[in-house]
Amino acid sequence: MGLLAYLKTQFVLHLLIGFVFVVSGLVINFIQLCTLVLWPLNKQLYRRLNCRLAYSLWSREYRGAPLGVLLRWGPQEGELVMLLEWWSCTQCTLFADQATIDRLGKEHAVIILNHNFEIDFLCGWTMCERFGVLGSSKVLAKRELLCVPLIGWTWYFLEIVFCKRKWEEDRDTVIAGLRCLADYPEYMWFLLYCEGTRFTEKKHRVSMEVAASKGLPPLKHHLLPRTKGFTTAVQCLRGTVAAIYDVTLNFRGNKNPSLLGILYGKKYEADMCLRRFPLEEIPQDEKEAAQWLHKLYQEKDALQETYNQKGVFPGSRSNPPAGRGRS
Repeated sequence: MGLLAYLKTQFVLHLLIGFVFVVSGLVINFIQLCTLVLWPLNKQLYRRLNCRLAYSLWSREYRGAPLGVLLRWGPQEGELVMLLEWWSCTQCTLFADQATIDRLGKEHAVIILNHNFEIDFLCGWTMCERFGVLGSSKVLAKRELLCVPLIGWTWYFLEIVFCKRKWEEDRDTVIAGLRCLADYPEYMWFLLYCEGTRFTEKKHRVSMEVAASKGLPPLKHHLLPRTKGFTTAVQCLRGTVAAIYDVTLNFRGNKNPSLLGILYGKKYEADMCLRRFPLEEIPQDEKEAAQWLHKLYQEKDALQETYNQKGVFPGSRSNPPAGRGRS
């Protein structure tokens, strides 16, 4: 084990990372609180400022920097994506046609990502950072996360849509939150975990029992997608969002990465298969849109099976560009 690899396993450095994240996050949250006075005066300026504040917390600026730079971190640098890319040296490879890659970060989009891994959100954020939409990325999040310091508070200022996962109670709140994003001034990616929760064998068994009761084909590598959030997002963002991007994530060597492994500097190799669907292809009828989503997950399941057998996704392989950041 080299010196750098050894240092990454030391608890004192983990404490330092946590301390820097908490302090810088609280500073950013305070600045975000101060920007609330701009909302009634200039909503778009408020949004642009908060995009950049969030970017500074989520992003990384020290890929390839010496370890001593940790001692000079400030609120403007951010840590989360840095942990994945620089600290653990995890690499993300894209499998997509060039036309799809050329559009990434240049249009509003809904991103559908499988929820099989503990760090899949970090891989998603890495792609957001690489294509310049990290600060303006959105998600349909559990309402409990609103109470989580730093992350939940930052999301509040970013107009993240929170839900209780009880559609009767969530419907009006979710629709109102989505419609507020229609005039968002920055290119925005709205991330949806349509499965609703992370994949486990127990959840999978229950989910497939539900699928059988509804006459739906079984899925081997995914849970049955929940369609309400998807169909509502498509309806509310139609005219704003240009496309749906389906992202299927897997890790080489059948590895199951963890946040603790990332913190200890363990390197993983992530592969992401991207497919773009123009929003005009998504049916406007709610039932037909739900059927479209179920078909999409059957295709995602087939992609995962291909990956498990061949160790690679179909399509052209490319590395994501260097992060565009925020100007």
